[in-house]
Amino acid sequence: MPMLSDKVAIITGASSGIGRASALLFAQEGGKVIVGARRQPELDLLVEEIRHGGGQAISLAGDVKNEAYARALVELAVECFGGLDIAFNNAGTTGTPGSLQEQELTQWQETLDTNLTSAFMGAKYQIPAMLARGGGSLIFTSTFVGHTLGLPGMAAYAASKAGLIGLTQVLAAEYGAQGVRVNALLPGGTDTPMGRAFTNTPESLAFVQNLHALKRLARPEEIACSALYLASDASSFTTGIALLADGGVSICRT
Repeated sequence: MPMLSDKVAIITGASSGIGRASALLFAQEGGKVIVGARRQPELDLLVEEIRHGGGQAISLAGDVKNEAYARALVELAVECFGGLDIAFNNAGTTGTPGSLQEQELTQWQETLDTNLTSAFMGAKYQIPAMLARGGGSLIFTSTFVGHTLGLPGMAAYAASKAGLIGLTQVLAAEYGAQGVRVNALLPGGTDTPMGRAFTNTPESLAFVQNLHALKRLARPEEIACSALYLASDASSFTTGIALLADGGVSICRT
């Protein structure tokens, strides 16, 4: 039986990378998906691919930093599919790398707004819709950076993503008794368009690969499998955790 049969899921950051792979997998597993990102043409192609494979999907383009967009995604889920069971708040940015004294306040704020404040706004509208269904699964994409290790030049990214883990724990405690599970997913280095900005030479790619115990980067589809676990009833007694799917980067010292 499909793992997400008749479940309704919102996935942000779905135009590429982990979000796109997760949308395809969730739909393959019987989920009805609402995909969001800024780029409408990429979303249109994704919806077409899902429907061609026999799945159900609709899209809504917008900016996750906009509270009205967070509300509109949930309203679309309710209007088109009758409710909301899963939200994978995956959209994010690495921000502008650089030492702390080089950071402008506008750059810092942009990163926090995209990675952390957007998650707050998403949850604000997603949780009531889940409660109306008797529960659900809320997932945030965080990172090992700022959790198990620090990377120079990534202060805003680390702070915003670490904040998601705190948000995860509080929401899990607040809404667990009402059937809403909340978890953070922490990928390692993944072969995505955003990740390739840091691995754009053979030397940088080899360096990043070697940081991992598995000595390679993840495929987006591998991280999507971890998201599927958190979204599905396979993780029915799992809440409030920071799930590392990081290829051993957190423990590797070789």
